[in-house]
Amino acid sequence: MSQTIERRFATRQDAESAVELLVQEHGIDRSDIFIAADGPENSVGENVSGGDAPAPLEEDARTDAPLNSPVLVSVDVNDDAIVQRVQAVMTERSGY
Repeated sequence: MSQTIERRFATRQDAESAVELLVQEHGIDRSDIFIAADGPENSVGENVSGGDAPAPLEEDARTDAPLNSPVLVSVDVNDDAIVQRVQAVMTERSGY
């Protein structure tokens, strides 16, 4: 039975980390994973992280990263045997 699992992530970095783990360690096909802003505007999440954070020697924080809403990750799971693993990874990495 096919099932879609969704979680919201505070940062794009957290969302990408979950996707990488699902693909590399749990065998989820990348074409079954979708990443989008959880709102009408473009967003890299609610918090600055990764490439959106200022470089160590920068005095001023970046202000150009669109922090408009969480990042939504959805995974289409076609194998009931891995639903719980996908849910666990998504919940653990989401921070919500």
